[in-house]
Amino acid sequence: MEDRHMIRGTTEAWESGALGLTQANAKAAPAELEAAVDEALGLQAISIRLPKGLIEAYKMLAKMHGIGYQPLMRDALQRFVEGEMKLLLIGAAEEQTQRQAEAEQPSDASPPLRHAA
Repeated sequence: MEDRHMIRGTTEAWESGALGLTQANAKAAPAELEAAVDEALGLQAISIRLPKGLIEAYKMLAKMHGIGYQPLMRDALQRFVEGEMKLLLIGAAEEQTQRQAEAEQPSDASPPLRHAA
């Protein structure tokens, strides 16, 4: 039996969006599935107010990179946090090294005086 409504395509057609990228082919995932995916990926939805210009800039950059603006924002935030954490850890390590070096240095104080007997 032949299905006359079946769309034949190639992998390239699906990946480029030529097939299946219209609103008619999309539907929302059930809330349980969305929650399970978020949990599996360690994601949490938040609400944040940002300047319109910043959002528009992200949308433009995201379009240039061929991704959505929200994943781009998530990536930028992740990179920022990783960089800041690295700086904090480097600073803490330098402070620890400094304290150890100071503790190992001989004291500048003169030795106690000995009284003649």
